[in-house]
Parts: sequence; C-alpha cells; structure tokens
Amino acid sequence: MLLRMKTCICGNTLPFEQCCEKFITEKELPEKAIELMRSRYSAYVLKNGKYLYNTCSKVLQDSNDIEAINNQSIEWVGLKVESYSDDEVTFMAYYKEDGKLQVMKEHSFFVVEDGRLRYDRGEMQKAEISRNETCPCGSGKKYKKCCA
Repeated sequence: MLLRMKTCICGNTLPFEQCCEKFITEKELPEKAIELMRSRYSAYVLKNGKYLYNTCSKVLQDSNDIEAINNQSIEWVGLKVESYSDDEVTFMAYYKEDGKLQVMKEHSFFVVEDGRLRYDRGEMQKAEISRNETCPCGSGKKYKKCCA
C-alpha cells in the first residue's frame, strides 16, 4: 500500500487504494482515458517515472524520462478535469515551482496499443488561475488572498 487517504491524490472522492493505486501498482489496467489520466497525474505527484513511461505510447517512450520525473522539483497540488470522452481528456493541473503556484492546461489524447490504453499526446492550452476562484492549494481561501 502506497498511501492511505480519504480521497485520492487525483482529487477523486474515492480513496487512493480504490482509485489510482490499483493502476500505478499495475494490479489493474485502466480501461478508460479518464482513469489513465488521473492515475498518470497521481504518478507525477508520487514521482513514479516508471509508471508514466509504461503508460506512454511507444513513440513517446524515452527511458531517460523515468529518472527526470523521479527527480522533478515541481510540487503538484491539484487536478481539475474539465471534460473527457473515450479517448480524450482536458484538464488543468496546478503545481508549485520555485514557491509560485502555476497552472497548466492540456487536452490529452489516448490510444490502445498491445491491448493497453496509453497516453499518446497532449496539446497545451492557455490557462490562468482566476483571482476570485478557490485557491487550488486546498486552503479554502480565494486565490487572491492565498497563493497569488
């Protein structure tokens, strides 16, 4: 067991062991794009480069990425899924880098290779944190009165 939590790292209301852990430990394979995307976000939080490598399409797999992800200095603090379908997910991931809260928005595409769902590519989209939205750090305060 990696973690015991009331809610999953990915923000899902299910506990980690019922949500992303079963995929990251490869006890089960994600069957839906949203499951794979959420588990990949959790793997970034946990600095699990091997899982991220294993869930990329073959054209994206670069074994050098494993160590780079394992040694990343970014602190991931939240995930917000905007939309999803069978093979696409649009999400915003919040992170702290050098003490500053930032956001990235991506429209991700997934494919099936060798009978397994894999991340194939992503298109970055413009995103910013609104001063009046609830702060992604989880404090419950407005962003402008917290991490801005």
